[in-house]
Amino acid sequence: MDIGEKVKRLRTEKQLTQEELANRCELSKGFISQLENDLTSPSIATLIDILDVLGTNLREFFAEEVNEKITFKKDDMFEVEDFDNKYTFRWLVPNSQKNDMEPVLVKIEPDGKYKEEKPHEGEEFGYVIKGTICLYMGNKKFKVRKGESFYYKPKEVHYITNEGKVPAMLIWVSSPPSF
Repeated sequence: MDIGEKVKRLRTEKQLTQEELANRCELSKGFISQLENDLTSPSIATLIDILDVLGTNLREFFAEEVNEKITFKKDDMFEVEDFDNKYTFRWLVPNSQKNDMEPVLVKIEPDGKYKEEKPHEGEEFGYVIKGTICLYMGNKKFKVRKGESFYYKPKEVHYITNEGKVPAMLIWVSSPPSF
């Protein structure tokens, strides 16, 4: 394992300069530079201090890196159908609830409704692929047609319906995951 390279990657992910990292760890900028270029090795205590500032720990730092899956096939996706409310929900990224955002494909039949959600933290985005939906936010109603999108912070009770005569389909993304 290349400790210096990994420290540098974590530091840049946290948008810290070498000097900022050094100051927070009570080290010199030169030491951080030498560490990142594999010209020196830190003591365990120093490495623990550096990793603490970088938001990780020894166990996570030395854990084997898992190749993150980037693309997903239809077989990877998970689908739930609610016959009573006339909608189908397909999670496009398996286990996306552990990520920062959760994209789903929603199909709502005529007179269908996706459940009412209470206010929560985060943001939601949707893009209508087919048909028209009605987005309810508190006492307001918004019609969103094919080729249109919506974006909001869910600070009120909200839900979507299909009040049309043809099925509606949309991509809906919640951040953080809430579906």
